[in-house]
Amino acid sequence: MHTIFVMIKCELGQTYKTAAMIVDQVDEAAEVYSTSGGYDLLAKFHLDKDQDIGRFVTERIQTLPGIKDTYTITTFSAF
Repeated sequence: MHTIFVMIKCELGQTYKTAAMIVDQVDEAAEVYSTSGGYDLLAKFHLDKDQDIGRFVTERIQTLPGIKDTYTITTFSAF
């Protein structure tokens, strides 16, 4: 399993609707948080080892309604 974090900018007024959509429609979503600052949401996803991170983000996350921009953080080892 591979864990990634995706910081998400939402269209104005769409943050809560977008967060609910991620939780309801994306099976790989582990946690979704509202944040302050340059991004509106921080989402944690668990992907299968053979799952392509770039395709997952661009095809499954960035295409959801209400998402304006993303920033992806990949992880390596847990301590």
